[in-house]
Amino acid sequence: MIAVDTSALLAILFGEPEREQFQTILDNSDALTISAGTLIEARIVTRRRAGDDMVELLHGLIEQAQIKIEPVTDHHAIIAHEAFRKYGKGNGHPAQLNFGDLFSYALAKARNAPLLFKGNDFAATDVLPAVKAA
Repeated sequence: MIAVDTSALLAILFGEPEREQFQTILDNSDALTISAGTLIEARIVTRRRAGDDMVELLHGLIEQAQIKIEPVTDHHAIIAHEAFRKYGKGNGHPAQLNFGDLFSYALAKARNAPLLFKGNDFAATDVLPAVKAA
């Protein structure tokens, strides 16, 4: 199982350099999951950047990849709060996780799953990356 972050979905949608690599991972994974909280963030960011039509493409990507949407549980909330204390914005840690990042982090940790993400924020945490840094 691989947990998916907003950054990976947006890299695919917006044709960023990681697009092919991330799409290949989605295509070849038996089980993919995303937090409902992460999905909210992805929808908001997508709409803000490109409008409602692109949000529909986001929905299509999630359906095509068969990404399972997981509810946010009490256990996830505890993990997310601890992650904020360690890695959150304003706490002096290099990761500087934002509110949306905390949902992805919590799901990956709760499921003991690697996280598919773009950028350096999660790389500065103890989450297992789905793609190893070069």
